[in-house]
Amino acid sequence: MKPLFVTAFAALTTLSVTGSASAQEVCMPTHEMRAALIDWYGERPVKGQDQGNTQLWVSDATGTWTILKTLSDGNSCVEAQGEDWMAGMANERIFAALAD
Repeated sequence: MKPLFVTAFAALTTLSVTGSASAQEVCMPTHEMRAALIDWYGERPVKGQDQGNTQLWVSDATGTWTILKTLSDGNSCVEAQGEDWMAGMANERIFAALAD
């Protein structure tokens, strides 16, 4: 599973150099997606989010970020991801900046 996820993330990184959303989604069972974000990228969900089924995961240590959408079927999909995380920015400003 790890090689598939790493390959998929590498493809997203290549397609999404500036951190904008990619046309290709990576989806997998939610528990596997969360474990991968924690284990491989050191990312954790940002606290205080009220975005429904969409959640921002970040790593202050690596500077990476991922927007994760949880589906009703038990899977989660990467909506966007990138580098150069802006630690300390208010959640509203973060989502506004990523939506541009």
